Amino acid sequence: MKAFVADERRTFRLYTVYSSIEGIILGILALNEFVFLKSLNGTNYQMSLLFQFSVVVFVGLFFIHEWLKRISNRRALLRKTALFTRIPMLGFLFFPGQIEMYQHTEVFHVAFLLVFFIYYLGHLVINPSINHLLKANYFHQNFGKLYSYSATINKIIMLITTFLYGWLLDINQMSFTWVLPLAGLLSIVSLWVLSLIHYPDTGTKPKTDLKTSVMASAREMIRIVVKNKAFRDFETGFMFYGFSFMIAVTVITVYFYEGLDMNYSSVAFYRNSYNIIAIALLPMAGKMLGRLDPRQFSAITYGSVLAYIIFLGLTVYVPQHTSIFGIKLYYVLIFYIIAHGIFAATMVLLWNIGSAYFCSADEAGSYQSVHLFLTGFRSLFAPAAGVFFYEQYGLITTFTIASVSLVIAIIINIWSYLSKRPIN
Repeated sequence: MKAFVADERRTFRLYTVYSSIEGIILGILALNEFVFLKSLNGTNYQMSLLFQFSVVVFVGLFFIHEWLKRISNRRALLRKTALFTRIPMLGFLFFPGQIEMYQHTEVFHVAFLLVFFIYYLGHLVINPSINHLLKANYFHQNFGKLYSYSATINKIIMLITTFLYGWLLDINQMSFTWVLPLAGLLSIVSLWVLSLIHYPDTGTKPKTDLKTSVMASAREMIRIVVKNKAFRDFETGFMFYGFSFMIAVTVITVYFYEGLDMNYSSVAFYRNSYNIIAIALLPMAGKMLGRLDPRQFSAITYGSVLAYIIFLGLTVYVPQHTSIFGIKLYYVLIFYIIAHGIFAATMVLLWNIGSAYFCSADEAGSYQSVHLFLTGFRSLFAPAAGVFFYEQYGLITTFTIASVSLVIAIIINIWSYLSKRPIN
């Protein structure tokens, strides 16, 4: 077997190209929930499913985690994943171009949700693979820094794309019928580029049946959580944060539409303008993650979420706003944008590579699989719970529940760090 040699420079170039193309795709998908509500006349609960699908698929890692570890040819796996999960997006070309066609049938709503469920299934393979590829090729001291550079470029491109897409939708709200297929094709290209990164060949392991593989996955995940107390604390805090975020993010989309009566350009502004701040902060955040314990770093992230939820809730009591180039600018939401910018700069690092700081390079994929599985688990109930709380008790009660959950997450991580539980 040929010895694996890490190639940091080549990996950085390829991953940055991948991140750049993904920036276009994420910029388009940033308005997906709003498109579903406004252009397709979908319901709030259907929209919560759209967000839920993006994370609930990670529950599948419980069943395929062990199988993923046994894949010796990740390049072929990534390319097959790209074709299987992205080609269905071409089906949007056949969606009607008249909004009236979506008012008396749910066929297109179901089709829209199904296409994106298939799309998000790809994350089962893609996300653990990214951690595995980068951890194997980046030196530990450069991991956060190099990742933040690629993420900065990703945010810049996403920022521009979302504004352009929002402007396009205000001109023609049915333009998603050709923009989404284009995003699907671009995603195939980006995953092809990602597959070019070199990876260590772990060799072919003996094949086992599904039951044995599932049991092995379960044992591996349980072993990680039981053995690594610091990681367990980190993920416990993440569970409380994740519950808060998932009930809030779904409600925010509904509130923008129903409560603040925003157009596409306004939503694009609030869903993306904070990335200007994130772009400025990302290089510093990457270096900070390299110096701080991830549990310390998470307290900053969770605190920023708490702040932006509070500022958004204040629009109920401070609704004053002005209009600039068709964008409804609420004065209190300026602080929401600032807090959201801090969150965007720190969470992109914490969520994607935070788990890698608790393990060795060969365990990075396994630890990220645990992290993603727990993300999928909480998504089984949190998004729909958010819509339920909002429709039954209103915005302030929903945001209060989210805020309390965030405070608990911060306390858990600070306590764990002060207890000096080692991260490795």
